[in-house]
Amino acid sequence: MDASKLKELKLFVDQCKANPSLLYDPSLSFFRDYLESLGANLPAAAQKEGDSKSKDYVVEENEEEMGDNAAGEEEDEIIESDIELEGETVEPDNDSPQKMGDRSVEVTDEKREASQESKAKAVEAISEGKLEEAIEHLTEAILLNPTSAIMYATRASVYVKMKKPNAAIRDANAALEINPDSAKGYKSRGMAHAMLGHWEEAAKDLHLASTIDYDEEISAVLKKVEPNTHKIDEHRRKYERLRKEREDRKIERERSRRRAEAKAAYEKAKSQEQTSSSRKPGGMPGGFTGGMPGGMPGGMPGGMPGGFPGGMPGGVPGNVDFSKILNDPELMSAFSDPEVMAALQDGVQFQLYLNGILVPSLFTESLRCRVCSVMCAF
Repeated sequence: MDASKLKELKLFVDQCKANPSLLYDPSLSFFRDYLESLGANLPAAAQKEGDSKSKDYVVEENEEEMGDNAAGEEEDEIIESDIELEGETVEPDNDSPQKMGDRSVEVTDEKREASQESKAKAVEAISEGKLEEAIEHLTEAILLNPTSAIMYATRASVYVKMKKPNAAIRDANAALEINPDSAKGYKSRGMAHAMLGHWEEAAKDLHLASTIDYDEEISAVLKKVEPNTHKIDEHRRKYERLRKEREDRKIERERSRRRAEAKAAYEKAKSQEQTSSSRKPGGMPGGFTGGMPGGMPGGMPGGMPGGFPGGMPGGVPGNVDFSKILNDPELMSAFSDPEVMAALQDGVQFQLYLNGILVPSLFTESLRCRVCSVMCAF
């Protein structure tokens, strides 16, 4: 084998020894599989670190893939198609509004009779096909009796014949304000809406007119109007369904994205926690190995005056077996008691505890004996 290749291989092995987590790099999965096939046991610490890096890599890759998918699944705005409707319509009439009567004016019997005479002249003009003349007579009748719904409804029907749907709608509205049950008012307004291509409004008014006072003309107009209203209704339901489905897909994508983010965050935190645990040095934080620097918890600078024979200058010596203290829950609980720790600051008072002269709540006879046996090592 080439010497340079052997040198590179040796250098790689040395790097793996110094940093075993290199073995868990995704690009070295083939080498890791080879080692395991030979029965090799990879270092646990390296495995945890490697797992962390590997998982981080997978999380980032999933997040990127998720973002690409979300962008790819973003849908275009739904554009409604045109509806093929049937039926003739007319251009809206933009004439100045016709004269309307003042309903606050008192209508005398004389005015009411004169209004009926004008209406009779209008009916005669309509029969002769003189629609403009009929409008003039009906306008005169309305001004004489502006509280008559039938006068407005009749003039509205003439405007329908003249193919002036906006004028017809204004008169029909006036008639229905005076009499909400005016069949002629609904009929004229419905036919005017049909002329303008307002198919749904037309169908509604014509059905109401037919309910109040059915006639063949209403039925004939409805046969032309209803097919268009059905098409409009189907068209509306179709696109409402499409929009709802689109919104549901959008909501589900958002839920999936949040679930993926939460899962990725959980996996990342978990792997970081495992890595942190594997890197913690042995022993207790702050170090009990080789003695307790600075003395016992709570501090006994300068030793325990008046304490154990010979005193404890300079803190606790390093040859004390602290495992007896640390492995005794009751003893550790006693040391955490503020009364006991206060006594530790006063060597004389602590010795009185040990001699049984002063007994705090946590200092039982059994505990006092064990403290004595441990502290004898001082």
